[in-house]
Amino acid sequence: MRLRSAVVILGLLASGLLASASAGIVEDVRGALAQNSFSAAEAELKAYQSRNGVTPEYIEAYSWMARAALSDRDYDQASAYAKQTSAMALDQLKRRTLDAEPHLPLALGAAIEVQSQTLAARGQRTQALAVLQSALRTYGNTSIRARLQKNLNLLSFEGKAAPALRTEQFLGSKPPVLAQLKGSPVLLFFWAHWCGDCKAEAPIITQLRSEFAPKGLTVVGPTRLYGYTAQVENASPSDELAYIDAVRHRFYAGLLDMPVPISKYNFDVYGSSTTPTLVLLDRTGKVAMYHPGALPYDQLRTEIEKVVDR
Repeated sequence: MRLRSAVVILGLLASGLLASASAGIVEDVRGALAQNSFSAAEAELKAYQSRNGVTPEYIEAYSWMARAALSDRDYDQASAYAKQTSAMALDQLKRRTLDAEPHLPLALGAAIEVQSQTLAARGQRTQALAVLQSALRTYGNTSIRARLQKNLNLLSFEGKAAPALRTEQFLGSKPPVLAQLKGSPVLLFFWAHWCGDCKAEAPIITQLRSEFAPKGLTVVGPTRLYGYTAQVENASPSDELAYIDAVRHRFYAGLLDMPVPISKYNFDVYGSSTTPTLVLLDRTGKVAMYHPGALPYDQLRTEIEKVVDR
């Protein structure tokens, strides 16, 4: 799931609105890496660079080398690829803003993510936190903000008091204030209207809520506006809100009474660049589990049981 961190772009891809966004060199490199062939991926990159130079697309493709090396636990190589990705991205930023096009934020976000995860895997947690905190200070107002926060939360969120949610706009029942739920376990289910994994997770959460509601479990399902729907590339907030409500009724029928606060702020603070993101709060209002990505029934049930019984 960590490779799905660029939520907005992947959401557009899922709805067919940016089908060409990662076509060409990115898909070629990813295809080679899927076959575990770094040499083929490097050959694709070299051929592309000789024809086109270093472009944002090239840098995004290069970032997948870092991600693949990290997945293989080759931390030296992952770090080297990530540093080179960052260097190329920073050179591009001398001439453009980070969010001027879709490839550069994906590349730079991946590079910072790999750097921090490589440090953490080596036991250098303090240094990993410093990398992410520095990046947040620099890029906190860009599209990679939630991704950076996600990685920071993975290292430091559990055991901390859960941040308050913004609830001014919502669907379903009126969202409670988290501070008022102390004494009860709470599951936060961050989802997106375009997210297939979220739809697959919904029946699991519906079942678990039914099982644990008698023991006090409350489920809250934050989502956000993305600026598009499956049919409209540039949707107005009111049209997208209506679309989200339609998706909710179609795919989340067992959770229609679930409070759904709608705010980008919530996604930024909780680092929900991956959807779904599941955050379990204990009875004192502290984060007991932080998990970007879906969870199977048995695993999520075990985590809820720990909190309910604690």
